[in-house]
Amino acid sequence: MQVTAIPTTPKEIRERIRGREIPGYTSGMAPGYVQANLVVLPKNLAFDFLLFCQRNPKPCPLIEVVETGSAEPLQTAPGADIRTDLPRYRVYEYGEMVAEPEDISEYWRDDMVSFLIGCSYSFESALIRAGISLPHFEKGTNVSMFITSIETTPAGVFAGPMVVSMRAIPEDKVVKAVQVTSRFPAVHGAPVQIGNPEVIGVSDPTVPDLGDPTEFNDGDVPVFWACGVTPQAVAMQSKPPLMITHSPGHMFITDLRDEDVAVL
Repeated sequence: MQVTAIPTTPKEIRERIRGREIPGYTSGMAPGYVQANLVVLPKNLAFDFLLFCQRNPKPCPLIEVVETGSAEPLQTAPGADIRTDLPRYRVYEYGEMVAEPEDISEYWRDDMVSFLIGCSYSFESALIRAGISLPHFEKGTNVSMFITSIETTPAGVFAGPMVVSMRAIPEDKVVKAVQVTSRFPAVHGAPVQIGNPEVIGVSDPTVPDLGDPTEFNDGDVPVFWACGVTPQAVAMQSKPPLMITHSPGHMFITDLRDEDVAVL
């Protein structure tokens, strides 16, 4: 049987995801293109969440806000469909995850507003080009994520803890990792903590709250970046009647190049 290679362009990948041909994590897919977290809310909660993102730009850097009722992100991926073009979603009702579907068409309403939030997967290609190995990127597994003791700045009905992603970085490359990721504030930017996980409420960096465990080699340092899964932790605390998100690690792949969101 002939195995079809995974395409490398965002449009082709989204079409394959829509056809349920690519079910897994998106880390390592379409290297060089911006990936995004997703939050979908009824219009009556959209302003509060927009304000929440503005007050918390590290975990929730906005890439695009889609028009009410539209499922097409015209600015970042014309022709795409928010309802079908992610491998997996999560549906929260009053803070409880009630479903994890591959398609959210049945949950869609005309008053839905979609938010695309920058994802740290987007700077991983730059880290690799800088000589920093990322095993989860290369193996297609999920990055380690932790719910921290860092509280976000509340806005309207939304409040809760920050979620971070973690990568094990060799000690002699930590400065380079900071320099590289600092160029990408639209996809979380520089780390929020380096080397002292207990300071942010992480007791064991080898046992994540979300994602897959990270293997540490001798001399590796745990480095933590703000994460776009934060809205899911906020949903569990704030308990809005309805919030739809991506499932952690199953991102929306845009047509934006990483360099389009980089700063000099």
